[in-house]
Amino acid sequence: MSAARDELRQIFADVKALTRAYADLEMVMPPLSADALRFLQESGPSRETGRHPQDPDVAGHTQQGAAPQAPQSPFTSLEALSNHVGECRRCPLHKGRNKLVFGEGSPQARLVFVGEGPGADEDRVGRPFVGKAGGLLTRIIENGMGLNREAVYICNIVKCHPPGNRDPEPEEIRACMPFLRDQIRIIKPEVICTLGRVAAQALFGANFKITLQRGQWQDYQGIPVMPTFHPAYLLRYPASKRQTWEDIQQVMAKLGLEIKGNGA
Repeated sequence: MSAARDELRQIFADVKALTRAYADLEMVMPPLSADALRFLQESGPSRETGRHPQDPDVAGHTQQGAAPQAPQSPFTSLEALSNHVGECRRCPLHKGRNKLVFGEGSPQARLVFVGEGPGADEDRVGRPFVGKAGGLLTRIIENGMGLNREAVYICNIVKCHPPGNRDPEPEEIRACMPFLRDQIRIIKPEVICTLGRVAAQALFGANFKITLQRGQWQDYQGIPVMPTFHPAYLLRYPASKRQTWEDIQQVMAKLGLEIKGNGA
């Protein structure tokens, strides 16, 4: 009986992995058979492997034969989404983290900043962009843009600290992307600003070149996106602050903000 149960768990995990893969590619899965849907429904939600199988964002449908629809978030608030994410164990990053860093800011933010992942400081306190790079981002927002940091929303592609500050692995990005998409769908920002190569490539593909394409408007799910350098990069190469300020001024113009400051 134990062997049969383990086999069912593996089948369930395989189906979950397939549905997440379809979601990551912004594709809708073909309709499942009635027996398969019944199995998924009876298996219930899993905090270990992903969303509930009836969530449209994963399955792409809620009943056999339903017309394919664009993935939609089943969550109506950031709080509900955060509770769903919970103490996530969907990828190996959870093994080395101290605190999951979900994101912070206004649920009604007109502007969302997206970085690549929490650093050591963020991992320790559970908040995004609180170290030296975070201080620079805060100065860009408050001194340069004339906004309160609390008025925007700040999050990352992955929610757990990659060891040694390495780039997130593809499987780690795939595990976290549904949560980022849900954050964006719930907030419905007017503009997104991606910070650094990893964040831009997660949204626009591995061929995106940050040094060549930063400062050029992109589109993500109908939302204009401005890719710019990561604040950590600016700390290493201060001369690039001028280019970043040019990018931020484009964001301000898009939002109708008056340009008064001079960046960070």
